[in-house]
Amino acid sequence: MSDSDSNKLSPTAHYSEKKHIVPTERCGPLSVYVQGDLSQQDKRAIFLTVHDLGCNHTSFHDFVEHPTMAEIKERSVFIHVDVPGQEDNAPDLADDFQFPTMQMIGEDLVTVLDFLHIKYVIGLGEGAGANILLRFGMAHASRCLGLILVNVTAGKTSVMDYFKDKFRNWKLGQVGHNPTTEQYLVFHKFGHQLAQENDEVIKDREKTILDYQAKLRSAINAKNLKRYVDSFLNRKDITGVLEKNLKIDTLLLAGTKGSYGHTVQHLHTMMDKQKTQLLKIDDVGDVVNEAPEKVAQSILLFCKGQGLLTSVAMPGVERQRTFSGGESAEGPQLLRQRTMSMEEYDKPNIRRLSITAIQQKPGE
Repeated sequence: MSDSDSNKLSPTAHYSEKKHIVPTERCGPLSVYVQGDLSQQDKRAIFLTVHDLGCNHTSFHDFVEHPTMAEIKERSVFIHVDVPGQEDNAPDLADDFQFPTMQMIGEDLVTVLDFLHIKYVIGLGEGAGANILLRFGMAHASRCLGLILVNVTAGKTSVMDYFKDKFRNWKLGQVGHNPTTEQYLVFHKFGHQLAQENDEVIKDREKTILDYQAKLRSAINAKNLKRYVDSFLNRKDITGVLEKNLKIDTLLLAGTKGSYGHTVQHLHTMMDKQKTQLLKIDDVGDVVNEAPEKVAQSILLFCKGQGLLTSVAMPGVERQRTFSGGESAEGPQLLRQRTMSMEEYDKPNIRRLSITAIQQKPGE
């Protein structure tokens, strides 16, 4: 097994989560999955996740189950939202159901927080889900401590618009996905790999894409997926209002080999630099699956900047040990501070603090 293989997320064997059906005003009933002990929310970091096209909440569930997320998972609760009709083996959405816009979904997410009696969350989204969370963050800044967004787009155009006209003529029936559908989604998720011709890369790429296509065909409702994609392709441009209206700390993540690298970098130039950080991860495109350790580290640094997960040690850094005599290496003052419990250390601090641990490379 190659190093890159060992980094990739493996399918989840079982689900330690509780499902809720949350009625909303414009999105209909949303399937929401709570991963963690919500009764401990005052002592935990609470994440709200929204998934990308061609998948559902299981993509983030699998990421949370990755070993590198173990300490974060232990002290957090993850609220995973499935966009309407995207659940595994979901029935067809009713013909008279008006699929919500990206803006409607973003605004209605606050209903999930109210339903579960959650005060504040950190938004964690990818692709189309990241676009939804941008809108949520602007609409409900008082309920959102910050945003961590992977491969986010805010404009109306993107590298995927090459496929836009083809998608207007989709004919998805009961039998499953039109080949053009899969081409679009494969490009959306794996476009960074399609131009690589190294033999080992080609072999890995083909297996990954085949696994992804099998998941699409076996679990994702094709007609419902088309409606999510159409909503994403018809999104309104919010780039021009971000600097003024997005008031919360935001971390943008992208891979240097990804199709979205330049898009995310350009978006960063349009945002408030005092509240926004850009992190580009080298040598990957699909950052969550190809570099989960670096994503986990970035999440932890961001949360520490918000006063969350302060007792979780950074990977490779051991917590200071106390001497047998009772004093720590840093002196008695720090030892007295450590009489607080881990849970007290982890209690959320809702002050808006800018992340300083992740620095943008010169010239980016």
